[in-house]
Amino acid sequence: MAATPSSKKPARTATRTEPLEKKRERALAIVKALRKDFPEARTALTHGSPFQLLVATILSAQCTDERVNMVTPVLFARYDGVAALAGADQAELEEIIRSTGFFRMKAKSIIGCSKGLMERFGGEVPSSIAELITLPGVGRKTANVVLGQAFGIASGVVVDTHVYRLARRMGFSKEKTPERIEQDLMEVFPKRTWIEISNLLILHGRRTCPARKPKCDVCRIREACPKIMS
Repeated sequence: MAATPSSKKPARTATRTEPLEKKRERALAIVKALRKDFPEARTALTHGSPFQLLVATILSAQCTDERVNMVTPVLFARYDGVAALAGADQAELEEIIRSTGFFRMKAKSIIGCSKGLMERFGGEVPSSIAELITLPGVGRKTANVVLGQAFGIASGVVVDTHVYRLARRMGFSKEKTPERIEQDLMEVFPKRTWIEISNLLILHGRRTCPARKPKCDVCRIREACPKIMS
């Protein structure tokens, strides 16, 4: 009697997970390639001091850097330092920064942050993330920007909308919060590249890898990207 075919379904092959070392190799390849496109990658926010960068970064939430750079010259001409902004009239400040959006919340944060700097840090921007995030309106993203761009301190990876999207698209993270994506990127990219990689990915996201219709055919890092669409 002929044997009957087995009724059992073949076992599914487990989804392959890319080894960490492989991810790290891809990460380094991406850094090296993007350096060729953006040899002097830095924040696009115009600033003349750590405090000005801190204020500009607060203003940049849900706003373009270009718009912030149009507002800050007027802002800093009217309020020339920490003490001046700590004593600013909120309604007047709101009018100056209105075009950046969420201007009431931002004005409150800037005044509160300035007061905190005067009261607890002698009017100076602290150079540690633990101290910076105690200030009103300052979270990890803002603190990472200031520490990296103003002090050259790699405290973490700045995760803005571009970095969020590219981290998932490139297969470096499956997480859905900036904080968890940052942790994944910190594990994959060497600490010496943490400041640089944020700027590189932001610029790459704007030029070549937008949310819709990424330009994969002209992408310098296409060979190192699994094209995981988020």
